[in-house]
Amino acid sequence: MKKPDLATYIGLFGGVFVLLWGMASGSELTLFLDFPSVLITIGGSLASMLINHDLNQIKNMFKNMFLAFTSFDLEPQDLIELFSELARKARREGLLGLEDDINRLDDPFFAKGIQMMVDAIDPEVIRNILETDIECMVERHEENIGVIKAWAALAPAFGMIGTLIGLIQMLANLDDPSALGPGMAVALITTFYGSLMANFVLIPIAGKLEKRNADEVLIKSLILEGIIGIQSGLNPRILEEKLKAFLPKSKVADLSLEGSKQEGVAYDA
Repeated sequence: MKKPDLATYIGLFGGVFVLLWGMASGSELTLFLDFPSVLITIGGSLASMLINHDLNQIKNMFKNMFLAFTSFDLEPQDLIELFSELARKARREGLLGLEDDINRLDDPFFAKGIQMMVDAIDPEVIRNILETDIECMVERHEENIGVIKAWAALAPAFGMIGTLIGLIQMLANLDDPSALGPGMAVALITTFYGSLMANFVLIPIAGKLEKRNADEVLIKSLILEGIIGIQSGLNPRILEEKLKAFLPKSKVADLSLEGSKQEGVAYDA
């Protein structure tokens, strides 16, 4: 259910190009390279993160950061069409007829819901179980996003710490005026690294993960309402209209247009 997110890749490579072009246009790129500054900014902020969070949180943070580079392959409109089809099938063959559709999607949440529906579990019990799954998922996502935001707050601070270290070293050598300019440049590089790390990497990734969380909640909420609607014997047409409420008006219009073009589609009364 995942596919590469083009917006993230375009933004990443576009940002790198613009930054490199801007740095190279007025000076040599090597001027912006300083290993001690990288060590202070990245290493120092990561060390502070380890003090503030446990190791599992840090591991999960790195693991989930890569989710910013993927998006859902399954669109909400596709889910609505799928549940309309499943509702019609359930009316013809009964709920047991949906047993073959448990693995219709590569999604454990969908499979779990369909299995409970086939097992004739009470709709309210199914709703409670699936809503609990969604709530726990949101809590996990918010925790990971919070850890990334915490790192984004620490990176500029350690950039400033690196700058202060550089200024102290520079002021200790005031007897050599020729070293003041290069020393000031090196001192400011850590602030540059900290701002770049926070505003170009961490904050945008946290924002994209918030969007991914909202997308996943929408998908799972559609699955939940679709399963409950079928389990409750809701008319397929009514179920479809109910699920359309999750979509913005523009997508509802597109879905209605596609439906009107299909031939031979009839809903059971």
